Formats: sequence, C-alpha cells, structure tokens
Amino acid sequence: MSFDLPRNVILPVDEIDVRLDPGQHPFERDNAPAITENWRLETEAKPALFDGTVVLLSALAWRDNRLAGRCHAVKYSTFMLWRKNRQGTGAEHAYGHAMLVAGDNALVAIRMGSHTVMAGRVYFAAGSFEPIDFRDGRVDVDFNMIREVREETGLDLTGAARGKRHHALSTSTGTVLFRRYHVEEPADEIARRISAFVATEVEPEIEGPVIIRHATDLPEGLAPHMRPLVEWHFARSGEDP
Repeated sequence: MSFDLPRNVILPVDEIDVRLDPGQHPFERDNAPAITENWRLETEAKPALFDGTVVLLSALAWRDNRLAGRCHAVKYSTFMLWRKNRQGTGAEHAYGHAMLVAGDNALVAIRMGSHTVMAGRVYFAAGSFEPIDFRDGRVDVDFNMIREVREETGLDLTGAARGKRHHALSTSTGTVLFRRYHVEEPADEIARRISAFVATEVEPEIEGPVIIRHATDLPEGLAPHMRPLVEWHFARSGEDP
C-alpha cells in the first residue's frame, strides 16, 4: 500500500482505518545513533522538550472516500529527526484537527508557545496521534481531537455538534484529518475562555487563541496547511459537509 493518495487537495473521508502495527518502525530501527545525537541537540536548544511516544505512518492510501493505513509507535526523538529530512524515509505523519467553529461562524485557532517546537505557529489545537488514541488497534480520530483541544485550551468538545464527515489534506509535510466542531458561543467568548485557561497553566502549551473571521483574515504565523482549510470553511458557510 505504501503512500497512495492525492496531494494538495481536500478529500472527503467517510471511513478511517489506520491501524497500529506493534512492530518497530524501520526508520527508528535504522537510525538509532542519529536519533540520539539529534535529540541531544534539540534539547540543548529547547530543554522543555519531552521524549514521549507518538506514531509515524509506514503506509497510507485513499480510495472511495476511505482512508486506510499502518503506523508504528515511535519516540518523539525519532519524529524530530524524521521531520528534518522526510523524503525517502518510508515514513509519513498524520494528525487530527478539530476545526473549531464559533456561533458567529468565525474559526478559533491557537498560537503555539515559545518553548515548543512549533513556536509562534497558528493552527487548530492539535497533536500527533499517540497509542492512547487507538481502539482495538484502530485510530479514533475524534478521541484524539477532543483530547488535544481539552489539553491545550481547556475546552470540552464532547457534546459539540460535529460535521457529517471527516476530510483530509495531504501535503509534503503530512496528512491532516479535520472535522468541523460547532460551539454556540461567539468567537470572542470562546477566546476569552481559552485565555482564562492558559492563565491558570504553569507552563501552557499555547500562547493563546487566534480568531479567524473570514477567508482573507490570515494571521501572522499561520501554518502553511491552514490556508486551504480556512478557505474551504468559508466557501461552505451554511453547509455542513
């Protein structure tokens, strides 16, 4: 299966069948010394980094609105080396985005904190898939989305209305799976709640909320994959695909 899906186009996804392989990812197995050395350099620059567990893909394909793939648990240090030179590694990255839609149709994103790898970047609250996000070996993308939003913003999207389906955007840097989550409050109120939560954190992961009110309202630091998602949303206002 390897990696077989259209790139740089938003794809409808009705079924996600991405499985966790218990075997070691070949990239991690074959690059142990380089991973260790790179991690030493990374933590010298950003001591707050934590070598937790995330997953990397070894296969992903899209057919007939179905996304299927295989991934392996790896150390974050492995991921950090991989992201420096992705081409020809036999590995790719996938992650989820809860597209937070306020009652006034504005989008509420976040700006990452200065101590993080993605310092200053703006995107929807998110994180890599972790083993906890899998059920019977299969990724539960909505569980991942809700977990990450709660951890970063304090918001609980468990009861929020959801879009009818997921969508995917695959680029040279990874594949994002996203879904609209609708919250009744206006964007300013949601942003206030997020800011209040961040103020209570000893070492918050995010700097704070960022409101995007229309398709050309693109904030400084916006992650490259976000622009097509923002444009997609505002081109479909009033729809819930």
